[in-house]
Amino acid sequence: MAFSNKSSYILRVTLLLVVSLVICEGRYPSSFNKRGFVTTRGTLFVLNESPFLFNGFNSYWMMHVAAEPSERYKVSNVFRDAIAAGLSVCRTWAFADGGDHALQMSPGVYDERVFQGLDFVISEARKYGIRLILSLVNNYNDFGGRPQYVSWAKNAGIQGDDDDDFYTSPIIKQYYKDHVKSVLTRYNTITGVGYKDDSTIMAWELINEPRCKADYSGRMINGWVQEMASYVKSIDSNHLLEVGMEGFYGDSMPEKKQNNPGYQVGTDFIANNLIKEIDFATIHAYPDIWLSGQSDHSQMHFMQRWMTSHWMDSRTILKKPLVFAEFGKSSKDAGYTVSARDTFMSTVYRSIHNFAKSGGGFGGGLLWQLMGEGMEAYHDGYEIVLSKTPSTSALILGQSKKMTLLAHVLSRP
Repeated sequence: MAFSNKSSYILRVTLLLVVSLVICEGRYPSSFNKRGFVTTRGTLFVLNESPFLFNGFNSYWMMHVAAEPSERYKVSNVFRDAIAAGLSVCRTWAFADGGDHALQMSPGVYDERVFQGLDFVISEARKYGIRLILSLVNNYNDFGGRPQYVSWAKNAGIQGDDDDDFYTSPIIKQYYKDHVKSVLTRYNTITGVGYKDDSTIMAWELINEPRCKADYSGRMINGWVQEMASYVKSIDSNHLLEVGMEGFYGDSMPEKKQNNPGYQVGTDFIANNLIKEIDFATIHAYPDIWLSGQSDHSQMHFMQRWMTSHWMDSRTILKKPLVFAEFGKSSKDAGYTVSARDTFMSTVYRSIHNFAKSGGGFGGGLLWQLMGEGMEAYHDGYEIVLSKTPSTSALILGQSKKMTLLAHVLSRP
């Protein structure tokens, strides 16, 4: 097609502007990249105005490993393997409090080398097109968690009784808020993008598996979630937010406690997730631990009931999406085989897909957990190394394809 000189000039300038925008998109995302953030609409996740369904994974160790530049290839390898299996969402830690290789060495004091490890994880996820769910603190003492925060307060002369002071002490809550602010306002040293402006991050998680012995009703944690969720949203309105819950029911709807695995942990799945600033709900399930000693059939029956109950709640009460954020089967279980694990995962995957197909609710599942070769020091029994388990890899890829296809079907007018 022929152009006049003026038209040709205009075309060349336009092309240069487009190329410049593409190049700058990673560094200046606030307007150009706004449509790239995952959002919600009712019980659906939405990306660029279309339903977003996914298959995903946990790899909690990524920042810890990436803090050592010579080990970063392990993060890249897992992302590469994940993409080959169609996995598009990764949940990982944005915390390591006190102790060796800490991100936060003491309240508000950070190891820049470890923070740059998290920078690398985010930049690498961006490169491979994987969305991240970043958790901000642990309930347990692994990587510091609530116990470390309470210990810091005691060392500062703050009187307290136990780890549940994490939810009520003004000093400890301020420690946590300061950490939230440090992470959310961080500028990535590799991409130049502020964390709160980076659409690579799908969501923030307030705490991994909150539990509270001081108040089993769920009200103490509910007050903490409300305060912290409001604080997160005051800093970052771009990203989704979730609590990090396992799914245990509390006192707000006592008739639902019959679905718990025989005990409570101080959370209330309904009340905690009804908080306005919480964008979607999560559940975890480890029937091999929660129902230890029971038959595989009994454990699977519990799993099906657990998933069904929370799926119905997400649609009819919460009216928010639901993610099965942790599930797996341990090689340390009696009678474990890869085939048994594949059967377990296949059942979970089939349920997630069927629930998503039957009116929304489930957005996807995140298996626990992916690792690369040569990472035996991190093995916990639930690890999956895709290069070593072709049957599991094929199973995961199959689920990824089903969820992607279903998203396309749901996007049709």
